[in-house]
Amino acid sequence: MSASACARTVLIVEDDADTRDAIVEVLTDRNYRALEASNGADALDELRGAAPRPCVILLDMMMPVMDGKEFRNLQRVDEALREIPVVVLSAHADATGLAEQMEAAGFLRKPVDLVTLLQTVEQFCARD
Repeated sequence: MSASACARTVLIVEDDADTRDAIVEVLTDRNYRALEASNGADALDELRGAAPRPCVILLDMMMPVMDGKEFRNLQRVDEALREIPVVVLSAHADATGLAEQMEAAGFLRKPVDLVTLLQTVEQFCARD
C-alpha cells in the first residue's frame, strides 16, 4: 500500500480515551489523519467506511465489545481489509507471542513511547 493510497491515515483502536487522545494528538501534530475506534466492532465499521484506507492500524488487545484478537481474526478474512498492517499495543506479559500468533506487523509495549510510535507509523505510511 503506498503512502499516497493511505494519505498518512492511521486507525487507532483503543478503549482508553486518554491513551487514544494522546496518540491522536501526537499523530495529528505530525500531519497524520487519525481515525478512532474504542473497540474492534467500531474499528471494523470505521474501516469499511474509510476512504482512503489507513496505512496502519494501532490495535489495543483488551477492549469491551470486541477485543483485539477477535478484530484481527475478522480483519484477516475480509479481502478488502486484510492487507492493512496491524501493530499491536499491549502491556500484557505475553503480548509479543500473541502479536506473532495474530500475524501482526509489529508490537509496541504499553505505555507506548511516543517517539517509537511515530517511527513505527512512519515505516508503514512511507512505504511505496
